[in-house]
Amino acid sequence: MDWLMGLVGSLLCITAATVHVIFPRKSKGKPNGKKPVPEEKKLYLEPEYTKLRITDFEFKELVMLPREIDLNEWLASNTTTFFHHINLQYSTISEFCTGESCQTMAVCNTQYYWYDERGKKIKCTAPQYVDFVMSSVQKLVTDEDVFPTKYGKEFPNSFESLVKKICKYLFHVLAHIYSSHFKETLALELHGHLNTLYTHFILFIREFNLVDPKETTIMDDLTEILCSSGSSSNGSGNSCAGAQNHVKER
Repeated sequence: MDWLMGLVGSLLCITAATVHVIFPRKSKGKPNGKKPVPEEKKLYLEPEYTKLRITDFEFKELVMLPREIDLNEWLASNTTTFFHHINLQYSTISEFCTGESCQTMAVCNTQYYWYDERGKKIKCTAPQYVDFVMSSVQKLVTDEDVFPTKYGKEFPNSFESLVKKICKYLFHVLAHIYSSHFKETLALELHGHLNTLYTHFILFIREFNLVDPKETTIMDDLTEILCSSGSSSNGSGNSCAGAQNHVKER
């Protein structure tokens, strides 16, 4: 995956330097914890931005299970790689994702909640949610009993369900970057990396049915443009517009 190594190098260069970007301040309307401030325009659907990738590689071929490779080994390798690169992509805009600017973990009209190990629903800010995601995934991918790396070590029976859970959370992070921090990503000139990462990730989870399509519906307009061959570049679908007055909770 040469493009992934290039992504690491580019992002490390960005995060290694101090970036000063000036953006218009968002209005400080009284937060009610229910309805996030609607975005005026989906910049990430503009053709001038969706056309930019860092490679023209055919990702549909890249995500397919190679012959003589164990399915769980393939899922483990790719899931770990996506975790590291989505975490790295988020780190480039993390200074703009604060408890004040992102008071809820929101994507368009959907607000996500974190559920702890006891199943307790926790309302949190976006940076808190992302921290919960990255911390819990880090714990899993470094657990030898869950993601074994030693020869002869078996994967647990619950492995596939855990991978699905990880991929769902990673999707939330990617969607939040697009929904709330695409302007910052543009300013850093990393939208080509983001588009490439998103395309690769979506095709991977589709190939192995790792995330319920209902979960990713909220970004179908972008997915159609980036992942569907021969699709129109004007983003005809709009997964948020049809329910602007109905905030969903998950």
